[in-house]
Amino acid sequence: MITTPIFQYHEQTKHHLNRYARSPGYMDWKNQPNPFRFWKRSEVIRLPFLDKDPDAGHAGLYGFDRCVSQPLTLASLAGFLELSLALSAWKAAGDNRWSLRINPSSGNLHPTEAHLILPGVDGIKWGVYHYSPFLHALEQRAAIPAPLAKMLEDYLAGHGFLVALTSIFWREAWKYGERAYRYCNHDVGHALAALAFAANLWGWHLTCLNRLSDAQIESMFGFDRTVWPPLEEEHPDIVCFVGQRPRATLPTAVPDSLQAVSFSGQPQPLSPKPADWRIIYETARYARKPETSEEHCELPSGDFRYPCVSPLSAARIIRQRRSATAFDPDGRIDVNQFLAILDRTLPRKGRAPFDCQLTEAAVHLLLFVHSVAGLPRGLYFLCRNEIDLDRIRTECRPEFLWEPVNNKLPLYLLQEGDLRADAIQVSCHQEIAGYSAFSLGMLARFKTHLHKAPHRYRHLFWETGLIGQVLYLEAEAQGLRGTGIGCYFDDAVHRIAGIKGLNWQSLYHFTVGHPIEDQRLTTLPPYVHLTEQL
Repeated sequence: MITTPIFQYHEQTKHHLNRYARSPGYMDWKNQPNPFRFWKRSEVIRLPFLDKDPDAGHAGLYGFDRCVSQPLTLASLAGFLELSLALSAWKAAGDNRWSLRINPSSGNLHPTEAHLILPGVDGIKWGVYHYSPFLHALEQRAAIPAPLAKMLEDYLAGHGFLVALTSIFWREAWKYGERAYRYCNHDVGHALAALAFAANLWGWHLTCLNRLSDAQIESMFGFDRTVWPPLEEEHPDIVCFVGQRPRATLPTAVPDSLQAVSFSGQPQPLSPKPADWRIIYETARYARKPETSEEHCELPSGDFRYPCVSPLSAARIIRQRRSATAFDPDGRIDVNQFLAILDRTLPRKGRAPFDCQLTEAAVHLLLFVHSVAGLPRGLYFLCRNEIDLDRIRTECRPEFLWEPVNNKLPLYLLQEGDLRADAIQVSCHQEIAGYSAFSLGMLARFKTHLHKAPHRYRHLFWETGLIGQVLYLEAEAQGLRGTGIGCYFDDAVHRIAGIKGLNWQSLYHFTVGHPIEDQRLTTLPPYVHLTEQL
């Protein structure tokens, strides 16, 4: 029996073979939300662009201990933002042009915004700022008075700053309707991973301040004192510390003191007439996070079993990440490429992005292997923690083999066979799920994980977004390309695994292979629009 609003939302927003979740059903182009938020009457501080990318190689993505620690300056802060949340390119087809970003987003709609609390550095005053990826600039929303600045300086230890992520649900609901709440939370995970990877390149570390409540985040960043355009408010997600040494607990006096800070600026409207997808806002209210005790996630020790071998630099991998729109069905990848990609999705101590202290791992991978040289076609399972294997085995089909692939990874063959047609069908009949080298569904420990903590519904999707960004970057590093898939038939996936009920749920799909590039598209530099405006 479904008894909570979270489970009700999740069930109502499932796609089924005979019907899809509710959506607008058409593209109301005149009402499309602006993918960029601007703040009226806020001071704009343009940030410099990198003259030269960090030297770190592929391995530098995953460990801040592998990169030389840099002091916090205007240039290093700007570079961090340029390689995490900025634009990566413009695409053009005929008279149409659209931007791409470093951080992935469902439908390229970008519901995620970033705000920062920064110390005084290189002419920037102590304050609260919004990052504008369109301008590669900071928009100041508040000045921090001297007594509070001293308190923050003691906490930040002179070498760190705070970053908050928020979501604008309307940006996704415009296209995807009631399922948009899921996609917004995917994108928080994508952005969080992008921040963690970029931090490493400056020898910094990103730590989630997982004790804070949504209400505390709202007061810290002035969201509770902001007059938002109707249905276009920013919903608080997470605050992270970024600095040379990991810091977790934020003193209670900091959010309390920030309540008294005066905020300025007004968010510009995004659409002429936003639509009210009430189920999203009702679910978001129910899933608000209260203040909790600090959660420390103890991760397994040890480094990757498959070494980083890409010839590309870490920054190059980040900058060239794209979503593939089509794959070569004859394209094959080597088994060591495949295993190296999966290896990076396993949580490890001191290895981004899963060392950010977000939550314990609760998501695993159900893999459709189509074309991996040295590995039989079939259905596989990658278990991403040590405690869930026996739990899920008892709920899956009894005829599954559960044969270990090797002694390096917790990867198991469930059944052999050509599952291209099955992968395509359960991913809303999208050929990219079957014409790739492999595709997958992310199975999450669901009902028991959420029993007394509805806000963890968001965290599960954030975890899938973290995994998704790892898959995106590892595909690029291996000369391949990936694509996140939010459209799939939920319970059809569960039937393939033999899963019943709500103990386990598929929350995100992904596919990796050899891309077929669309030659009709032209690629332009990411900030060509700033030059054109001069």
